[in-house]
Amino acid sequence: MTSIRPFAAYRYDFGRVRAQDVVTQPYDKITPAMRQRYLAASPYNLVRVILGEPQAGDNGENNVYTRAAGHLAAWIGEGVLRRDPEAAVYPYAQTFTAPEHGPATRRGFIALGRLEPYENRVVFRHEQTLSGPKLDRQALLRATRTHVGQIFMLYSDPAQQVEAELLARARNPICELKDEYGTAHQLYRETDAGVLERLQQRMAALPLIIADGHHRYETALQWMQEQNERAGQRTDRPWEWVMMTFVNLDAPGLVVLPTHRLAFGLPHWSAGAAAAKLREYFAMEDAGAAAAAAAWPQLRARLAQAAAAGPVFGAALQGEARLWLLRPRPELNLNVLLPQATPRQRRLDVVLLHQLALQHALGITPEMVRAEQNLRYVKDGAEALQSVNAGAGQAAFLLNPIPPAQVRDIALAGEVLPQKSTDFFPKLLSGLTMYRVE
Repeated sequence: MTSIRPFAAYRYDFGRVRAQDVVTQPYDKITPAMRQRYLAASPYNLVRVILGEPQAGDNGENNVYTRAAGHLAAWIGEGVLRRDPEAAVYPYAQTFTAPEHGPATRRGFIALGRLEPYENRVVFRHEQTLSGPKLDRQALLRATRTHVGQIFMLYSDPAQQVEAELLARARNPICELKDEYGTAHQLYRETDAGVLERLQQRMAALPLIIADGHHRYETALQWMQEQNERAGQRTDRPWEWVMMTFVNLDAPGLVVLPTHRLAFGLPHWSAGAAAAKLREYFAMEDAGAAAAAAAWPQLRARLAQAAAAGPVFGAALQGEARLWLLRPRPELNLNVLLPQATPRQRRLDVVLLHQLALQHALGITPEMVRAEQNLRYVKDGAEALQSVNAGAGQAAFLLNPIPPAQVRDIALAGEVLPQKSTDFFPKLLSGLTMYRVE
């Protein structure tokens, strides 16, 4: 059973600071240039907590994590961060224009969700995770005992009844801002006991799917286990809950963008040899000139059209002047080639890309992918093609976005996609609400 509950969030006092000066994009989306911009915006910018900078002489008592905890404590002491006087659920709206999409508004709500191990089949993941980010987030959570970013959760309700009452009442925002990407964010606050009770009841039967925040969810699970081992007879266990933003995947405004792959640094590169290996597994259809100004828009259109006939992805190889559409050869026995993949996974272009094109054809093993060797993830298809044209990448592989319903079906079947298979746009801002485990 899915358990959610309202909470009294810590929030910035917008009489003391401007929202756009203190909230940030998620920690893993912050570039060095963005970090410097955040630091300059305000001494209270959240980047000081979520992405601190190591200093010479750091030790067990003074490091990026202890300094993060110190910042939070100081800001609370100064009144820059204040706890709301009563528990609430926080409706959250984002109005945006996604790349290659028109304008849209995505609505959801922020509440606490009970942490559930995956084996309980209440919360489902859809992607693999990497160990490095989890170690970093574990250290930060241990030091701060505070959740400052959102775990993005999906639920499926085609009738859109679960959230209807809550969102219809969201009229007077408690926070409004526009971020650096032009997305307008509006945060509301709902405290009516009847509304919240009905929301909890409607959510109880619905499984949850992690859209974004797999690393933070698994970090919170690990911390929960650590805290439970030390809790003794304590019955109130606030660490068993984590801050989540819940979005109905059947409602308008849910946009998933593709994340393309760029291979680089492979020894003894030869476009001809790479193409020959790829043709062992894929039928390759000429998709136009690789260097043309309209290469990516044309390839994107071809990919979208070709998807109706089954798994397909695009490719550009350094040393060749053509773009290609790749489909698995019909005579392949995927049961033999991909024995660990399920029938559902064998129909996904991102799985065929990783296991056939990257691993079998180019020799980029799952271990190399997990170590982030020889493979870079690129959001912009034009950038990926330009990297190959400029010699910075040896092969670009271009993907269609995965529909939200397909993400749901994969997750609920207990299956996973390769890491960075989905890009839910836009990101949820960090620092709008905070949950402090006290």
